[in-house]
Order: sequence, then C-alpha cells, then structure tokens
Amino acid sequence: MRITNLTLAILIGAVAGTVCSATAVPAAEPDWKAVEQALGKPGQLQDGDVFRVGMPRADLAVTVKGVPVKPGFALGSYAAFKQMGDQAMVMGDLVLLDQEIPAVMSGLFSRGLEVTAIHNHLNEMSPHVMYMHYEGHGDAVQLATALRQALSASATPLGGPAAPPAAPTAGAPTLDTKQIEQALGRPGRDLGAGVFQVAVPRAEAITENGMPLLPAMGVVTVLNFQALADGKAAITGDFVLLDKEVNPVARTLRQHGVDVTAIHNHGLLDVPRLFYMHFWAVDAPAKLAQALRAALDQTNSRR
Repeated sequence: MRITNLTLAILIGAVAGTVCSATAVPAAEPDWKAVEQALGKPGQLQDGDVFRVGMPRADLAVTVKGVPVKPGFALGSYAAFKQMGDQAMVMGDLVLLDQEIPAVMSGLFSRGLEVTAIHNHLNEMSPHVMYMHYEGHGDAVQLATALRQALSASATPLGGPAAPPAAPTAGAPTLDTKQIEQALGRPGRDLGAGVFQVAVPRAEAITENGMPLLPAMGVVTVLNFQALADGKAAITGDFVLLDKEVNPVARTLRQHGVDVTAIHNHGLLDVPRLFYMHFWAVDAPAKLAQALRAALDQTNSRR
C-alpha cells in the first residue's frame, strides 16, 4: 500500500490524539484548606464533592414578629464551592443589613462575581435584613479571596477559629426531633442552639449550563425548626419548586396557617426553572411538621 505524506500525517495525528486522551489528567481538586484561609472560615466537604463554608450573622440580634431568631435558623450566609473541569464554581447567599447591600454588591462586581438575586426571605424583621445570592467561576482560592474582600464592606464575622457550639442552657426550650422526623417522613439534623433542620432534595436533576446543581449548593428544600418557650416552635426555610407547584404549595401552607413570606428565583440559568418559597409560622412542632409534610406532598421531592 502506498502511503502518501497526507496519509502519514493523518495517522500520526490520530495516534497522538489517542495518546493524549489516554494520558489526560483530570483537574486537581482545589486546596480546600487554602480556601478556608482565604475566606476566614472553616468549611466541610459534603455530598457531591461540594465544599461548603458557613458564615452565619452571629453579630446580629434579629427578631421576626418579636421572636428572636438564631443565626443558624434564619441568618445563615454561606459559600458552596464545586470544582467543574479546570475551574471552580461558587454560589451562595449573603445575609446583609440594608445599608450593607450597595457596597457588598459593588465589591462582588469589581472582583468578577455575579449577583443572581436580592430580596427578603421573611417579613417584619428587626433590624431589617435582605438576602443576596451570588455566583462566580474561576480558581477556588481566588474566588474565596474575592468574596472575603467584598464582605469586608459588611460586619459579617470572618477570620479566627470557629466558635464552639453553645452549651445547652438549663431550662432552655427543646424540640422532640423524633416527632418532627416522623411527621415529615424524613431524617433531620441538630444544628445546635435549639435549631433542627430537615433538608429535602428534588427528585429530578437540576443543571446550569449543563453542570449539575447539587443539594449541598443550596438547591434543596430546607425546613428549619427553632424551639420556643411553652412547647412551641418557629419554622422557616424555603421550598424549591417548579412553576406548576408554586400555587398548590402556597395554598396548602395557607390552609394550615403558615405564612408565605416570599416567592422568587435564586439563580438565573437553572434548568428546569426553579422558584423558592419562604415561609414562617409559630405553633406546636408536631402541627407545624404536619403542615410542611402536606406541602411537601405537592412537590416532586425525594422520598
């Protein structure tokens, strides 16, 4: 067989491509310790290789309808990092006082991050706080550095070791968490300080630009309970919903005496398109759990 120069070049190229494919090295996982140092807060690697850093606004004393709320109950700023190919993605939510919003937003923009939403989650808050959702792509450490620099325009507590969990106070209100789990039909976790959380992922896959958006990145229904005096509890959080689920869930919550306090987007390019519904109520924990279960049953959530 006569081999021409063109044929030889094609063969060489094919072999080279095969070798390159076989020896290609996947992108290295980021140095999460360096991310922690850059952001000034410890984090935790969660399901799906999502590295999540909590930044609760422990500096604020906030009440909702006169009820003091714990930082882990309704004031939880966070950053969720996920390595995707040769770069990382970060997304999250920042709890900000009204006067902190302009400078933090400008700080995010000037450092290459995007703002995807800004809105309330609850009503009748004192002092009034808002929630800013953001997203960025690039080197994980550089993203963490940019986020910390933007947050320097706020009083968000950063730097130094994490505060140890508060020791239970004698006589402090508690929750029957087993009763809550039984009513919801799903397990939860104790966040400390009398706060209990049940997270419920969607059943379908959620993506953005073809990349998966995972529950640990904030794309998950969150049901928070905070113990109050007299055996009662407050609830808040958000349902992650498709458009056709919004009104059935809102109607169900109202039928059970739960306030719907906000309905809005958190992201811009999620597929399928998602809406987030925030809520508030104070009542007996078992009754509240039953109300939330009735609303959950209107959604395509994991069992």
